[in-house]
Amino acid sequence: MDTMLVPLDNPESLNMILGQTHFIKSVEDLYEALACAVPGGKFGLAFCEASDKCLVRTAGTDQELTDLAVKNALAVGAGHSFFIFMRGFFPINVLNAVKNVPEVCRIFCATANPVQVVVAQSPQGRGILGVIDGFAPKGVETADDVAYRKAFLRKIGYKL
Repeated sequence: MDTMLVPLDNPESLNMILGQTHFIKSVEDLYEALACAVPGGKFGLAFCEASDKCLVRTAGTDQELTDLAVKNALAVGAGHSFFIFMRGFFPINVLNAVKNVPEVCRIFCATANPVQVVVAQSPQGRGILGVIDGFAPKGVETADDVAYRKAFLRKIGYKL
């Protein structure tokens, strides 16, 4: 078995979700979950089928975001992985809906940070071992940092 790091391509630092699911109908169920959670939301998704034709299955409300999801799905190439890229909303708006799709097994990350996917490759195929999401900590927050965090969350409407 070989391991490799596959950096995700996300030139606009868009919010994205990387997860694992297990059935061909996942692409339709994920589409419905996203569309219901954020009506009118712009997103694209790609799902790597792991049996039968082994195709990248796609859906979305925005072709550019769907193309970005496909590009990353092909780069990682891990069976049963899915990639969702979104614009104009955050993972927190849809994460529970995504996790509640019956086929979803796990979420590796939900982020706008740079992501490297740790991939294992065997003669059979590829699998995701984990992700490197963003950067290592540079210290512990100070009182000023706490004040900034609290003000920021209120400014963007996530705290009252």
